[in-house]
Amino acid sequence: MEFKMQNMRIGQGYDVHAFAEGRKLILGGVDIPHTKGLLGHSDADVLAHAIADALLGGIRGGDIGKLFPDTDPAYAGADSLVLLAAVANKVREEGYVILDVDSVIAAQAPKLSPHREAMRQNLAKAMGIPVENIGVKATTTEHLGFEGREEGISATAVALLYKED
Repeated sequence: MEFKMQNMRIGQGYDVHAFAEGRKLILGGVDIPHTKGLLGHSDADVLAHAIADALLGGIRGGDIGKLFPDTDPAYAGADSLVLLAAVANKVREEGYVILDVDSVIAAQAPKLSPHREAMRQNLAKAMGIPVENIGVKATTTEHLGFEGREEGISATAVALLYKED
């Protein structure tokens, strides 16, 4: 496939959620065993939210909160992979192909590397792209910041999109 540079777009996304008692910890659609989950209107999957924002940024479509406001009861407890799939469909409706997505989760705990491949599989399926085209990394913050104090988790993502003629 030959690419025209003027048809490429990059989007960037970021999300953060605080830890909360009595919630599941869902990252990349994976239920990760931990003493706390993340607080949010939906399932609070920071990774899926950051990727959705990166995709929306690439099409200049605002952010996930614009499409799925936390004031709408329809999205209470929503599965973020379903929301991500809707965003990926919107990207395609705008004429873009999702070429590549890369992401980083910042969390002091729990250990995320054992869940990385399952996250990649879930995210790729939700976006309708090959798993080889999605990167998921995790890092600690060396006990610095809110992630280091184990108050919450953040995620960043970038997406490379291509608009077909």
